[in-house]
Amino acid sequence: MCAKIMIIDDEPDTVDLVALVLTNEGYGIIPVYDGRSALDKLKEEKPDLILLDIMMPGIDGWGVYQAIRENEDTKDIPVVMLTAKSQSIDKMIGLHVVGVDGYITKPFGRRELIEGVKKHLKG
Repeated sequence: MCAKIMIIDDEPDTVDLVALVLTNEGYGIIPVYDGRSALDKLKEEKPDLILLDIMMPGIDGWGVYQAIRENEDTKDIPVVMLTAKSQSIDKMIGLHVVGVDGYITKPFGRRELIEGVKKHLKG
């Protein structure tokens, strides 16, 4: 069975691009377009990995991340930020202060995306 990856981003073009690349690599995709919907969807589906945008309307990526980590059912799912916040300070805060599993900045290359996904999938 292929790994399922949830892509949470308010930009449909980004979700479509990431989905296309990862589908071609054999992954199952769960597309979600905002934080609230992501948290609702996580009650039904348990992805093997979450790719999460930071800057979204409503609940931003940090709020979604916090809710994921506070929930017993989702706290062990690896979360990789997929974001335009590319300053080294943003990356350092994400990885070392907040503790996300990975950080991929937009724009990203196909190989960078695939390697980032493979690195953080369990097993």
